[in-house]
Amino acid sequence: QVQLEESGGGLVQAGGSLRLSCAASGSIFGIVVMGWYRQVPGKQRELVATISRDGTPSYADSVKGRFIISRDNAKNTAYLQMNSLKPEDTAVYYCTVNRIWSLKVEDYWGQGTQVIVSV
Repeated sequence: QVQLEESGGGLVQAGGSLRLSCAASGSIFGIVVMGWYRQVPGKQRELVATISRDGTPSYADSVKGRFIISRDNAKNTAYLQMNSLKPEDTAVYYCTVNRIWSLKVEDYWGQGTQVIVSV
């Protein structure tokens, strides 16, 4: 099992910045992809950004040029630097990791951290 602890959410004005962190613990061997999704009430969870073990990032079009995902493999931690925030970025942000172990693919999710962007 992998446990994920998210931090860094909160309330910020439009145009501001926040940095989310996601620390993985437990059975961390085999973690390949780390990423962030977000969800607002009544809508499906949507991909924000992912990063592979070698540091290759991928972003949703809605956040390209504003958000930066990074990871520290030594600390088993992923980060999401969110700049130029907009009210439409308001959501619960979930950390996720993809682990490959014993020929099995496993996905783990954090409990989520709330981000509110005010006008």
